[in-house]
Amino acid sequence: MISINNCPVCNATSFKPVLTCKDYTVSKEDFTIVVCQSCDFKFTNPIPANEILGSYYKSEDYISHSNTKKGMISRLYHAVRNYTLKKKIQLVSMHVSRGRILDYGCGTGMFLKVCQDNGWKSFGMEPDEGAAKIGSGMGLTVFSNKTIINPELKFDAITLWHVLEHVTDLDDTLNFFKAKLNPNGVLIIAVPNHTSFDAQYYKEFWAAYDVPRHLYHFHKETIEKLLERFDFNLVETKPMKFDSFYVSMLSEKYKTGSIKYLNAFITGLRSNIKAKTPDNYSSVIYVFKKA
Repeated sequence: MISINNCPVCNATSFKPVLTCKDYTVSKEDFTIVVCQSCDFKFTNPIPANEILGSYYKSEDYISHSNTKKGMISRLYHAVRNYTLKKKIQLVSMHVSRGRILDYGCGTGMFLKVCQDNGWKSFGMEPDEGAAKIGSGMGLTVFSNKTIINPELKFDAITLWHVLEHVTDLDDTLNFFKAKLNPNGVLIIAVPNHTSFDAQYYKEFWAAYDVPRHLYHFHKETIEKLLERFDFNLVETKPMKFDSFYVSMLSEKYKTGSIKYLNAFITGLRSNIKAKTPDNYSSVIYVFKKA
């Protein structure tokens, strides 16, 4: 295990524990989430070393890496995915009509395939070999590491759909985006929001804490402050309204040992109703442009 001594957002050194969460997906181990006393940023601390972190992703239940349809939750996930994929490409196209797009942490490449079908020159970055193989099998260009991407290659859009919370080399990755994004390009980042109603309701059982795979736990103020360090301005926030239902189903399973679908639906619905503004939903899409 590796202890983080400086806050990833503000570099402060004073933290306090706020939650102990279990890894329900793979190891069943407990992990601590701390909060920075200077900027209110929450992050998992300590975290597994890089050489063993990959072992915490080895599960058929990790849908973005396997495309599994095993179990009711996975089937429901797939049922809404086609709709959400269309909404994602519509959002990107509102800010940049066409060009080169990099989906960072593209998983099995489903979003990239939609981009390609809509006329984008599509590229992906995915370190998981199995997931990348699925994307490559659909004719997509998928890099295993950002260091092998042609230095001359620039992008008009870079997207991260529930990926930034996983990134171990955070500063290096954000500097990479700064260097690779064209001046009028758009950086779109979707992450869970721990200030949402469903997060407050389920507390340590909230599935979107997803320790230790989720290293960071954002809300609007902390992600905005982080990206400002790399000369990105927040221009828009959008809600991911289906996420509260999906996360609530998993959270019910973690909390009670079984999926209480009615309870999950009610909690997800309450979370969306109480959100009122886009940045208060269970998951939020943040749209950034270069300053």
